[in-house]
Amino acid sequence: MENNLEKYAELLVRTGINIQEDQILVITSPIECADFARLASIKAYESGAKEVVIRWIDEQSSKIRFDMAKDQVFDEFPEWIKTMLEGYAKKGAAFLSIAASDPELMKDVDPKKMSRQQKVMSQGLEAYRTRMMNNQNVWCVASIPTVAWAKKVFPGGTEKEALDKLWEAIYKAVRVDRPDPVAAWEEHQQNLNRRLDFLNNHHFKALRYKNAAGTDLVLALPENHRWVGGGDQGPHGKVFFANMPTEEVFTMPKADGVDGTVVSSMPLNYNGNLIEDFRFTFSKGKVVDFDARQGKEVLKELLDTDDGAKRLGEIALVPYDSPISNQKILFYNTLFDENASCHFALGKAYPSCIKGGDELSKEALKNEGANDSLTHVDFMIGTEDLSIVGITEKDEEVPVFEQGNFVNF
Repeated sequence: MENNLEKYAELLVRTGINIQEDQILVITSPIECADFARLASIKAYESGAKEVVIRWIDEQSSKIRFDMAKDQVFDEFPEWIKTMLEGYAKKGAAFLSIAASDPELMKDVDPKKMSRQQKVMSQGLEAYRTRMMNNQNVWCVASIPTVAWAKKVFPGGTEKEALDKLWEAIYKAVRVDRPDPVAAWEEHQQNLNRRLDFLNNHHFKALRYKNAAGTDLVLALPENHRWVGGGDQGPHGKVFFANMPTEEVFTMPKADGVDGTVVSSMPLNYNGNLIEDFRFTFSKGKVVDFDARQGKEVLKELLDTDDGAKRLGEIALVPYDSPISNQKILFYNTLFDENASCHFALGKAYPSCIKGGDELSKEALKNEGANDSLTHVDFMIGTEDLSIVGITEKDEEVPVFEQGNFVNF
């Protein structure tokens, strides 16, 4: 375990964010993950970091605040957080975020309070998040187990048994169980590149999704779209991995080019609330109807964030036969579940999915067909029978997915 912890921390620092000499690293971490955050800071200093700044997150305190604070505070966002993150971003800092929340901690919190808080936070951090989505700074999101999360994923045993099982699952997902994780990630990138070449060379104008669960959807793609995945280039051409693990290749649909119905294939953990068995119906890009067996009110609050929250900003392809999916584990954590399944995202599109998009203004991106929003929330739609057909400019139909997997991949 100790050896794997060292390998994992080093992988995140040297491959995930690719720390550079004299660069600042900002780590956002739950307090339950303090030991690992400190280990990552040591690895960063050993790799030449100038300074490591740790921003601690305490979910339990957040829950107390939602339950007991005065109502008006949920329409306010602390200026110091904005100043801190934007300030370090402008200094060229790298950002490592550890995502390890309790999937059910916030289930009894008023969803309207959470929605209001999420909206003002998104407004306050819009400039910072735009820098991240434009790859103006390098960043990486990763996870380590916490007791509450592990017990949700592996109920029934002791806390130690649940933690050990979740550690094992994470190590497999991020390839730390391999003799040389860095080499394993290089090989993984080569496999992703073959898929990217297939998709970018065909330059589809639309994709059609179908499965037995009820998904029947057509998504138009912007003329200048591009598929990306795995590592990406940050400032000065330095390659980093925004997510570890990652199994996806992704692009954006036209904001007004989505029509049909899509059915979720996994629960969505949104702000500590589980949304289960949900579906959306789109017309001209916009959600015109939706339903959920559980969490419908939370889903409504998400869709009401702004107009862009009712439209898709990302479409991602992940084979059903992939390392995370094959573990047959529901992680209740979007970072892992989205990399076990094809998925979409409601909200803001990544500018990097348009050729030259990192240099375009909001208005220019909109003219290219990109969706804009204060939010970006992934939800899973992949199944073992999912069919995806690409439609070319000449209206030729090319199979992309059959029985949940890439054709010829």
